[in-house]
Amino acid sequence: MAKLELSVAIGDYDRTRPLFDGSVAIDGITPVFMALEPEEVFFRAFRHAEFDIAELSLSSFTLKASRGDNAYVGVPAFLSRAFRHNAIYVRTDRIRAPADLKNKRVGVPEYQLTACVWARAILAEDHGVQPADVTWVRGGLEQPGRLEKIPVELPKNLRLEAAPAGRSLSELLEAGEIDAIVEPRAPSCAERGADNVGWLFPDPVAAASDYFKRTGIFPIMHLVGVRKTLAESQPWIPAAVLKAFERAKSAALLKLADTSASKVTLPFVDEQLRAARALLGADYWPYGLAANRKVLETFLRAHHAQGLSSRLLAVEELFHPATLETAKI
Repeated sequence: MAKLELSVAIGDYDRTRPLFDGSVAIDGITPVFMALEPEEVFFRAFRHAEFDIAELSLSSFTLKASRGDNAYVGVPAFLSRAFRHNAIYVRTDRIRAPADLKNKRVGVPEYQLTACVWARAILAEDHGVQPADVTWVRGGLEQPGRLEKIPVELPKNLRLEAAPAGRSLSELLEAGEIDAIVEPRAPSCAERGADNVGWLFPDPVAAASDYFKRTGIFPIMHLVGVRKTLAESQPWIPAAVLKAFERAKSAALLKLADTSASKVTLPFVDEQLRAARALLGADYWPYGLAANRKVLETFLRAHHAQGLSSRLLAVEELFHPATLETAKI
C-alpha cells in the first residue's frame, strides 16, 4: 500500500529531529517537513489551514475549539513547554512586585498568546492581579503592527488597546510609555541592558521551581494538530502521529543523557538534566492525556476565566479519540 504524502510543519527541536532525519518514521506516511518558526506555523495554520500536520498554539487551538470552527484535531504531543515567570519584563523603576502591575499598562504581542495566558494565570492565582486590573496594549515586540492571528471578543471589563502606530512594544517599554511586557521572547531593550528594564521575578528559575513544587504544573505551550478532514477520512493518522512523536522524544532524551560528549552546545548539561529530574520527575516532559490532565484542566480554566474561550472545555474535547489512550505491551 502506498504511503500518504503529507505536509508537516513543526519546529526544529531535539525532540523532533529524529523525525526530520528519518531515524523515526510516521507509520503509513511520507512526510514533507517544513521547519518553521512557531509564529509562522500558527498564522498559516489558523488563518488558512495550510498544513496536514502542524505544531499549534494551545491557546489558539482552545479558542477555535470553543467556537466549534477548528480545522485541526489535537494530538497530545506537547512540543513546547515552558515556565513563564521569565516572560514578564517590567520597568524596574516603578514595578517592584507583582501587585504593582495593578492599574498599569502591559504590552502583549497578542492577548490570546499561550505564554500570556499562563503568565496572567500566575499573576491572578499567586499574586491577586486579575486581567481586569491591567490595561493590555497589543503590538509587535520588535515590528509594529502585529494583530491577533484569531480575532478575539473580550468581556467589556477587560481593557485591550492597540499600540501606537509605528511603535513596537520594546520601544514603548524602554521609553516608559508602558509599564511591562509579557512575551515569550526577550525584548531587545532587555537584551541590551536598557536602564530600568528587567524581569518582574529577579530569579525566575527559583520562582518557577517554587510554583512547580506548589502546583505540580509544568506549563504546556504547543500541541500537535492533524487536519480534521484528514483525520475523518483516515482515522488511523492521529494515533500514528502520536506514536512517532513519542518515539522521537524518547530518542532525544537518550541522547541528552549520554554524557560521553555533550549533545547540546551548553556547559553543565548533565547537571541541569539531573536538577530537572530531581524537581519534575524522571518523565519530566510527558506526552499523552493522562499525565497532563491537571496541567490542561488548569489551562482551560484560566483560558475561560480570561475571557478567551466562550465556554469551559473538557480536556477530551481537544484531542482525537484515538489518542486518548495508547496500546501497551
